[in-house]
Amino acid sequence: MSTGFPVTRRTFLRCAAAAAPALAFGPRFGAWQASEDPWSRADAIVRSIVVPTFKAGDFDIRKFGAVGDGKTSSTAAIRKGIAACHAAGGGRVIVPRGRFITGALRLESNVHLHLDGRSTLAFSHDHREYPIVFTRWEGVELMNFSPFIYAYEAENIAITGGGTLDGQAGPNHWWNWRTPSPGNPGRDRAARTRLIDMQAKGVPVAERVFGENSYLRPNFIQPYRSRNILIDGVTIINSPMWEIHPVLSRSVTVRNVRISSHGPNNDGCNPESCRDVLIDGCSFDTGDDCIALKSGRNDDGRRLNVPVENVVIRNCTMKDGHGGVVIGSEISGGARNIFAEKCEMNSPQLDRALRIKTNAVRGGVIEGVYMRDVTVGEVAEAVVTIDFFYEEGEAGKYLPTVRDINVRNVTSRKSQYALLLRGFKNAPISGVRIENCTFEGVQKDDRLENVKGVELRNVRVNGVLRNEVLTK
Repeated sequence: MSTGFPVTRRTFLRCAAAAAPALAFGPRFGAWQASEDPWSRADAIVRSIVVPTFKAGDFDIRKFGAVGDGKTSSTAAIRKGIAACHAAGGGRVIVPRGRFITGALRLESNVHLHLDGRSTLAFSHDHREYPIVFTRWEGVELMNFSPFIYAYEAENIAITGGGTLDGQAGPNHWWNWRTPSPGNPGRDRAARTRLIDMQAKGVPVAERVFGENSYLRPNFIQPYRSRNILIDGVTIINSPMWEIHPVLSRSVTVRNVRISSHGPNNDGCNPESCRDVLIDGCSFDTGDDCIALKSGRNDDGRRLNVPVENVVIRNCTMKDGHGGVVIGSEISGGARNIFAEKCEMNSPQLDRALRIKTNAVRGGVIEGVYMRDVTVGEVAEAVVTIDFFYEEGEAGKYLPTVRDINVRNVTSRKSQYALLLRGFKNAPISGVRIENCTFEGVQKDDRLENVKGVELRNVRVNGVLRNEVLTK
């Protein structure tokens, strides 16, 4: 397979035919037994994840013509290094000390991209360096600019090392496609509306062609329909939008990654319709959700019907962001078996610790979400938020379902609310249990709309013990 990015009608049609997931995910974990602690499954999920290993052999990008002077384009050279590594049966593509300017890169099977601790891959502002590929943008399939580092139907791939991935986005490039101004909702709004309308009308993916002058920003890292993926140790800064976005992939490990990027829609790690995912020891300081689990938007999500499932999040640090651990809002395919533990969250610019967001257009069944042993310093809104009124709210026919949510041993020192739960009258929030938690510095009473049987066990709010069932 070439590391080039051929853009032909045949490519479009092949990608459109690939709309249904090709990877066999195998049997899923079933419902928990009443007597079983669901956390016993978290370790089983981690053990099931295959961390890729690689054939010995290094391919230094300088041998293919790359120049680390911060000025010369090394796109062609790095692509040649990846192609040579793949052709040799795999190995490491080495980015040595220096600042290397590049366009989009496509990882092939058995390729390990390794960044020296003193190296930077800086991604070009030249849009011609980002060919049109089959991708997903805010939960909808389309043909658009390639993500900065892309893989399609690849196995055993990795991005590792102590180096930096610099998207070079900022107020004057990439971010200004989205940033609203007086009288201007953002240059991407027309294309975003057109894309959502296309998927609602069932327009084939091959005909959803965007790119130049559409202003839909590329994601940073996107393994698509791939398996056995490792992202370890790198620092990611200045991303156009979502930073790490595996889609329809299995056995994904993201560990020891540092993300600092405060642009619009700058989510840190967004596994979408993926299975068997570990996010471990990472730090997030973002312009949007730190971690957001997704499964497709609206009709596209229901057409593919692949949930995000078997996800373990642990030992992470969350600073700025709209939410620490988030499920939604592109969640039409559902989410299940989500575990988050031993994380630290703290910032006046971090809005929520656990956030579930959906509506009656996206719908989705969200079940089996477990959080424990999380320390929250300060969040701006609520420790736990479940909101069915995100964006379109009730204006749809796909009622969301949220059930089997358990929050245990979570402490916080400051928030506006402890709980902010907003369900629909005809789809109340139920099956939520908060236990052994302490919430201090809470400024307002819980905000509750259409909740039924939400249990609080041994919960202290501003020193007051609460053991009760909330129905409102």
